[in-house]
This record gives sequence, structure tokens and C-alpha cells, in this order.
Amino acid sequence: MSEIFSEISTLLLVGLFFLGASTFTLSTISGGGGAMMQIPVLNFLIGASQTAPVINLGAFISRPTRILIFWKHIVWKVFWYYVPAAMVGALVAAWMFSEVKIYWIQFFVGLFLVSTFFQYRFGRKERSFDVKLWYFIPLGFFISVIGTFTGGMGPVLNPFLINAGIDKEQLLGTKAAQSFFLGLAQVSGYMFFGLLTKTLWIYGIALGLGAIIGNLIGKWLLQRMSKLAFRRWLIAIMVISGLILIVKAIPELL
Repeated sequence: MSEIFSEISTLLLVGLFFLGASTFTLSTISGGGGAMMQIPVLNFLIGASQTAPVINLGAFISRPTRILIFWKHIVWKVFWYYVPAAMVGALVAAWMFSEVKIYWIQFFVGLFLVSTFFQYRFGRKERSFDVKLWYFIPLGFFISVIGTFTGGMGPVLNPFLINAGIDKEQLLGTKAAQSFFLGLAQVSGYMFFGLLTKTLWIYGIALGLGAIIGNLIGKWLLQRMSKLAFRRWLIAIMVISGLILIVKAIPELL
């Protein structure tokens, strides 16, 4: 283990810590997207093939903190519809990780996220379509599969939660509880199929510790925000996340 630490740049670990802190502060005040914002930076720092396991490990480490600070706001009926299918999807995706390309799906998901700017008129409109509880079963499977491949798909769930009448602290608490069990399946799958090396564990821990600090800072800021301001931040992050997915997919599709 000491040999591994000697080979890893201390500056890189500090950078991962601050990346986790900054993105998860923003993620907390905008309903998610912290992992998505990390993708381009981590692609550059550690390589695209290692990004998804490190992001999902770091996010998993930080989730208990977010669950604790938003515990009383969790909407459990949505949780129970979403989580079983999400855990199955994460295990299936980990098994398929090195074999399947999902660039077309990423592209169209990106377009959907960008369209939320127009759907919600930048936060002035509270809902854009009806959502029934059973929708969260296929959503859990789909989002977990794509998220296990890419490292972040949290913003895709936001329009469905908002349209189900779940906003602000409820949205963050519910997503945190769902994501914890999804992350448990993702990390277990990565480990079982040998995708998490000791070096990637160290990267993920540094990222996760920073994300814990980001959750706490974000909670403090969220308490001082109106619902309209929250929805506007949420929509802005969905649009940015969609653009990231589109930009990432286009070179692979050409």
C-alpha cells in the first residue's frame, strides 16, 4: 500500500478532494449533477476508462452524509418503487461495462436534459408533465444502467421528481437514499468484475471526502434559498449536464 501512495501525486489527491467539495456543494443547491460535473475533469486527470468507477465510488462514500442531513424529507414511497430496479440495472451494467457502447443513448438523454430549459421556462413553471409512481421502476433500471457506464446520471431523474410534486429538500433526501443503494450495487459490481484497483480506491476516497464537505456547505446554502431559486439552479445544472453528455457522445458517433 505504501508503494501505491508513493506513486500517486499528492497534488492530484488534493485536487480530487477540492473537486468533490466544489461539485457537491453545487450539487446540493441544484438537486444533483455533482457526478456529471466531475466527468470532464476526471477524464482529463485520470483517463476516461477510469472515470466512472472513481466517480461512483466517491459519490457512494459521500451519500450517508446527505441521507443524514435530509433524512426527515425522504419520500419513501418513491424510494421503494425506484431502488430494486436500480440495483438490478447497476449489476447488469457492471457486467456489461467493458463490452457495450451507449453513445446514442447519452446523446438523446443529453437532448432531453437541455430541453428542460424550455419545459419549465427556467423555473417559472412548476410542472411540465404528469408522473405516476410506477414510472420510477423503469426509470430506476434505465438511469442506473447509464449511470454505471458514464459515472453520473442523477439530473435525468430530476424532471420526474419535480413533476411528481417533490421539490428542494424532499428531492435531495429522496435521491440520496435511492442513490446510496444504487451506489452499493455499482461499487459491488465494479469490485466483483475487477474494475476497482487499489489506486482507484484512493482516488475515490479523496473525491468522496471532499464531497462530504460539499454536502454540508450545500445544506447551509440551501436553507437560505427560495423554491424558485432552487428550481432555476436545478434547471441550469440539468442543461449543463445535458450539454456534457452531448459533447461527450458526438466524437464517438462521428
